Amino acid sequence: MANQLIQLLSHWHAQKDQLQWVLATVIGTEGSAYRKAGAMMLINHLGQYHGLLSGGCLEADIMRQARRCLDDGQARIIQYDMQDEDELAWQLGCGGLVRILLQPVSQQNQYLALDTLFSHLSRHQRCGYWQQIAEGVPHNRCITEPELNALLGPQKKLVVQQIDGQRVLLQRLLPPPHLAVFGGGVDARPVVAMAKELGWQVSLLDPRPAYAREPYFQGATRIIREPFSALTDADWLSTVDAAVLMTHNVQLDAEALTLVNHLPLQYLGLLGPVHRTERVLKCAGVSFAQLRLPLASPIGLRLGGELPESIALAILAEIHAQLEKADACSISGVLGQTDNMQRSWA
Repeated sequence: MANQLIQLLSHWHAQKDQLQWVLATVIGTEGSAYRKAGAMMLINHLGQYHGLLSGGCLEADIMRQARRCLDDGQARIIQYDMQDEDELAWQLGCGGLVRILLQPVSQQNQYLALDTLFSHLSRHQRCGYWQQIAEGVPHNRCITEPELNALLGPQKKLVVQQIDGQRVLLQRLLPPPHLAVFGGGVDARPVVAMAKELGWQVSLLDPRPAYAREPYFQGATRIIREPFSALTDADWLSTVDAAVLMTHNVQLDAEALTLVNHLPLQYLGLLGPVHRTERVLKCAGVSFAQLRLPLASPIGLRLGGELPESIALAILAEIHAQLEKADACSISGVLGQTDNMQRSWA
């Protein structure tokens, strides 16, 4: 199941004129809800859908409601409330209240500007999406980042408010994270595969002929086999959000570090113990103070496990938390409680 917006739009764009489509968007929630305001799903007249707005319990009814949009070409607002025992959401055990805007997508309404959104996100560009919250003929538009910042501010991701007499959902849309993995060894395979499953764009780089073999890295968006020193002018590098250095070769890791140190990264990680990191920095001729952002080394969260899959999970969890500005702590606080209980019983 693809849930990144660009993945949804990719499915839609390939058949936008061959099938009839409806865009479903969460416009408000109260209490516990599986997805928050701004989450989208695309539904076609064959009963196929891309994306999720619940844990799977509401989708069948959402599709039924979407058929009414296709019949009359009008947008409509639907609501599921678990507090009402007569509601479908309560019967299926879904929590909270969810309001959803259903809008038909057609050439007559300029595809709700989804083609423009797809173009921006495909080029790894940020943009804003203006959705009119109203029933009837839908009027949505894509707006540029400067216009978005003027309306939303530079940090806010989403707002529902009255603008020019209209109630609108205005949200900031970001392209999927772009991860650069330097090193195509065995332990890089689950890193690339898991990142692909998350919907991220993955660039895999390794100049060694025996590494980064395509059959083992089908999740990679691109595989680069050129020497790292030859890539300084590559345009795609400017779109990289996170870089992981895991070539297991001090010289190659040093060359990769030199290449990415000037990039506007949000995360930089190096596989290996501290003493090896010091060797890599020395080989690259840089100090910790000369790095543009703190270096995650040893890399990853302390999740336990020694197999490549466990290490990949620890790496990607740390990157995910950094990109989302999250603290990576246990939500329930259950971590450590079992040990404390065992000690109290001893």
